[in-house]
Amino acid sequence: MPLLEPITPRRNESVDSGSDDEADPELLELLRQHLGLSGKQNKNLPPETKVLENAQYIFDNAIDVALNPAQTKEAAETIWRLMQKKAYSTQTWSEHELHPKTKDESTVDFIFTMDLLNFSFWSEETDESKRFSIEYRGRRWTGYWSLVAALQRALDEDIPITTPDFWVNEEECTDEVLRHVFRSATDEEIPLFKERVQCLREAGDVLCNEFGGSFANCIDSANYSAASLVNLITESFDCFRDETVFNGKRVRLYKRAQILVADLWACFNGEDFGEFHDIDKITMFADYRIPQMLHQLGCMRYSPSLESHIRSLKPITPGSSWEVELRGTSIWCVELIKREIEKRHPEVKSAGKKGVFKPVENDDTDVQDGVENIEQPQKTYGINAILIDFFLYDTMKTLEQERNESIPHHRTRSIWY
Repeated sequence: MPLLEPITPRRNESVDSGSDDEADPELLELLRQHLGLSGKQNKNLPPETKVLENAQYIFDNAIDVALNPAQTKEAAETIWRLMQKKAYSTQTWSEHELHPKTKDESTVDFIFTMDLLNFSFWSEETDESKRFSIEYRGRRWTGYWSLVAALQRALDEDIPITTPDFWVNEEECTDEVLRHVFRSATDEEIPLFKERVQCLREAGDVLCNEFGGSFANCIDSANYSAASLVNLITESFDCFRDETVFNGKRVRLYKRAQILVADLWACFNGEDFGEFHDIDKITMFADYRIPQMLHQLGCMRYSPSLESHIRSLKPITPGSSWEVELRGTSIWCVELIKREIEKRHPEVKSAGKKGVFKPVENDDTDVQDGVENIEQPQKTYGINAILIDFFLYDTMKTLEQERNESIPHHRTRSIWY
């Protein structure tokens, strides 16, 4: 049934303002909240992003994307064991050579810029050598890493690409300067260049006019709540408001807003600018790589028409039922994987919020369908949807490099992911 738009209560002009028949606005607001018609959040309740709730709704009403319960449970155990073996943790984030190594406000600026522009890197070029890439530190970087490399290269060239004051100064931060920042090592330019420029300008205006020119002030306003920060980001910045309508209901997916909070948490190892008491409210980040990986693991299944469409490398329209089902179901699938791990290994719940993992001695491994299987490790440590997402993404990229993909990723050109 379509979700009706909330109606703003209006005073009946025929009723005297002092009449006992006048509706109490506070009671009306409570009624609206009870019915789910209010845009306001009850201040007495902990903040919620509603991403997981909306993902379950999408899964429950999906037609062309489904989950295989048995394979999902099997995948959960495989994922847990591999993450234990590989000591997968927040530390893994900082270990990559391109990610920032400092832990200060300049790093916050870098991460905000990075996730502000973290979308749509896939190429239609069949020849990999012709795809958009960034030349930096003696090698070519593609995909997400091309963005990080471009930002690092710009900073090396003394271009203040992570400074909001610079973005809004169109005399210094011209489109030509930005084209130089994202110059490619090939003839193919970075996708959606105009949209990226628009994101920078818009975010710069908001940060400079409302948050003193620093995203660190947004973090302070969230009061150590990951959910509050996600909501603040999506309310303040239009280009982070990753919402659409599915089956008559407005749903939130919030990929980039959530990964921004997750990157802060991972970079700062759950401390300082990355300290959030409710980090587990962050879901998986709905993009095109995780659905691909979940299909590879046998967790997600597509209808024949959708699967044929994806294998034919045909584009899928942003906001279409296919695209929303792929994204929403993948969020819900990772949640089920997390729950299955917690069910089988309840000790992970008490292992701390930082998701710290340590190496285990057992190294008995084998590979099946491009995914390793290992024997039971000796220790368990904390786990959440963020770390599962990071792990699945890294694993899928490795399988791609090894040409072990069982299905291509779906192709949607969008600023949302």
